[in-house]
Amino acid sequence: MTEIRSLWIDDWPAADRAAWTAALRPAERLKRGGSASHLEEITQRDLARRYGYFLDYVARSEGLNYDAEAASYVTPTRVDRFVAELRARVSSVTVYGSIYKLRRTAQLLAPGRDFGWLFEIEKDLALIMQPKSKFNRLVYSHVLMEAGLTLMTEADNGTHWSALACARQFRNGLMVAMLALHQIRLKNFAALEVGHSLKKINDDWWIVLSASETKEGRADERLVDLCLIRWIDRYIRIYRPILARADDAPAALWLSANDGHAMSHWGVARVISQTTLATVGVNVSPHLFRTAGASTAAVYAGDKPFLASALLHHTDPSVAEEHYIRANTLSAVQAYSALISTFRE
Repeated sequence: MTEIRSLWIDDWPAADRAAWTAALRPAERLKRGGSASHLEEITQRDLARRYGYFLDYVARSEGLNYDAEAASYVTPTRVDRFVAELRARVSSVTVYGSIYKLRRTAQLLAPGRDFGWLFEIEKDLALIMQPKSKFNRLVYSHVLMEAGLTLMTEADNGTHWSALACARQFRNGLMVAMLALHQIRLKNFAALEVGHSLKKINDDWWIVLSASETKEGRADERLVDLCLIRWIDRYIRIYRPILARADDAPAALWLSANDGHAMSHWGVARVISQTTLATVGVNVSPHLFRTAGASTAAVYAGDKPFLASALLHHTDPSVAEEHYIRANTLSAVQAYSALISTFRE
């Protein structure tokens, strides 16, 4: 079976590499930065990764000319064939996302070229994409929190485990419990730093995100739930130093058990998904923690319609409306079932 991978930037044609480097060039004093310099680093990496998948398809199907002009392989025929391959192995949502990001990257690499035709393909894919239902992956927040607390308790009592194994499990449990109660976005959660975005003020812990760090462009300050304080204190005092393995460890809250370095965005996501699958039997991605929070608020606090929006830091309350619709449907089904049961007695 042919291996499918994303080509590293170093393996791109020379013109693509040079154009991408220019697009990423940061602004200096009165000199404007490159066309992609305003994007978050995680977005820059994602665009490069998606473009790398397209170049890998070209390399496998016809070979790459490393002297080709920037984005010259982005043509209608090649994109049609790339879409056909994607459809055979990924969901319609991923197909759409791949072409959307291919178009964005191509425009950054070759801003003078007209990619209107690619935008039309993108719009057609958007019309037919069918997002997967989240219903069978919905786990309420209190279940996730209990799973995290259980993992930390087990780690504390793991007398027959190595110190590193206990530290790893405690870290994983704290991740799940903390994200269950405070559904900040993954890029912020993965980047939490002790003393910067996670601060100890008197006896309380605070999550402090500046306006420049949030998607909404406004500051987000949250008092960490009291039930987590002793667990965070314990992690900082006992388990994080075991993971760090050195006195000059980075300020990152989440450290890798492999080398003591700060965990990457994708590393944190992978650990959370694997941990929830192992504990509650469902692969709950970090983004689904936000779904869980909104759904839990809708089901158990339906009389507070703006609670979900506040939890998720949304500026538009209508974004959380689907969760209240789902909650109303669930309540209606339960009420109807109870009504029917009265006729069977």
